[in-house]
Amino acid sequence: MNYLTALHTDIGIRKECNQDSMCLKIAETDSGRILMAVICDGMGGLERGEVASATVIKKFSEWFENELPSALVKKDHMEEIRYRWERMIKEENQSIGEYGKNLHIQLGTTITALLILENGEYLIGHVGDSRAYRITDAKIDVLTNDQTVVAREISLGRLTKEAAERDPRRNVLLQCIGASRVVEPEFYRGMIAPGACYMLCSDGFRHVVSSEEINRALSPIANNDETAMENNLRRLIALNIERGETDNISAILIKII
Repeated sequence: MNYLTALHTDIGIRKECNQDSMCLKIAETDSGRILMAVICDGMGGLERGEVASATVIKKFSEWFENELPSALVKKDHMEEIRYRWERMIKEENQSIGEYGKNLHIQLGTTITALLILENGEYLIGHVGDSRAYRITDAKIDVLTNDQTVVAREISLGRLTKEAAERDPRRNVLLQCIGASRVVEPEFYRGMIAPGACYMLCSDGFRHVVSSEEINRALSPIANNDETAMENNLRRLIALNIERGETDNISAILIKII
């Protein structure tokens, strides 16, 4: 399986540092070409959120380099990887939480991680409100569930999507790595759609641009090469800034070819 990829991040108009962290890796293995993309949105005082997000990215990067080859030879390799990811997330939750406790601060990070195998299987691991999308020329689908107060209220029928966009609790997370006593990551498994684009983003990427605008800019037909992909990511990030987005803004785009 082959891929085109691009990624871009911006500090935004208000934050003093960029607390988003990203990782994109592709490896040739005995099981074929494997891709992993991870995005983490840190939160906390100046540079502390950056520490949390970068720490989790480092953990997943080391796993990809050191542990993935042995996991791929297991009979149910995807379940083995899912189990290991869950342990990693819980270990980082404890480690970052203890770090913050020792410094008398609170810090944490979201995570959305995507792994794609040569046979088209994918696994998504998710905590918080960063997102994974599948984008085709016809439509855009969110593959993850936001772990936020307003998302829970919408699912319970107590809040409409329109009201949620203006709700002051929009960014209140139900859990995040490092700031929650217990973290229970969600996992999603499926098969990649040939020719589709997949996008991971921090929440700053999507608050003030519509799904329709994302679909038009990041659809497969609009992204024939990596230069176009990076330009389109930059254009959407610039549009976010123009419309007053105050958060850090980051995204990774992957096209299946």
